[in-house]
Amino acid sequence: VTLPNQETRKARLVGKEPNKDIAVLKIEGNLGGLKPMGIGSSGNLLVGQKVIAIGNPFGFDHTVTTGIVSALGRKMQGAGGITIRDMIQTDASINPGNSGGPLLNSDGRLIGMNTMIYSRTGTYSGIGFAVPVDTIKRMVPQIIRYGKVIRPGLGITMLPDRYARRLKVEGVIVGEAMRSGPAYRAGIRGIARDRLGQFF
Repeated sequence: VTLPNQETRKARLVGKEPNKDIAVLKIEGNLGGLKPMGIGSSGNLLVGQKVIAIGNPFGFDHTVTTGIVSALGRKMQGAGGITIRDMIQTDASINPGNSGGPLLNSDGRLIGMNTMIYSRTGTYSGIGFAVPVDTIKRMVPQIIRYGKVIRPGLGITMLPDRYARRLKVEGVIVGEAMRSGPAYRAGIRGIARDRLGQFF
């Protein structure tokens, strides 16, 4: 990791979340003089809002570009074929080397992490993407504590909504409750059919 004073430090990978293209690194040595960035929110972003991207495109460190929020809630295919959902789309210039850099609002607060571009040539074409900061705030503490994101699970499979509508059921229909899961231990059971094929 290269610090603002151009000093290079070793860093250790603490953990990662490939589904959001997030990794946490721990920098070795004294961190005196480094200050955390101000954190904003991505929950109240508006299309057309001004944004600022900072990165290291093509090795030009501390490069600043500006643009707007072009769209919200986008999904894109990331490295390894993983689909990353709920991304911020921006026309701020993002190129190879910008990945992992901050996307800021006009107050200079972090609202996202620049991740990828859509381009047929591999360089900027006006369509860049960032992981929202609210996602980062939710996942990074878990990565720091556990080395990965812990996803809660009920241990059930649900039938598609069309079955609930057809049977006039409000809510969801549990198809199966796995015996090892918390839902089964709480007394929830999946549906079954009688000898006439009717659900019960």
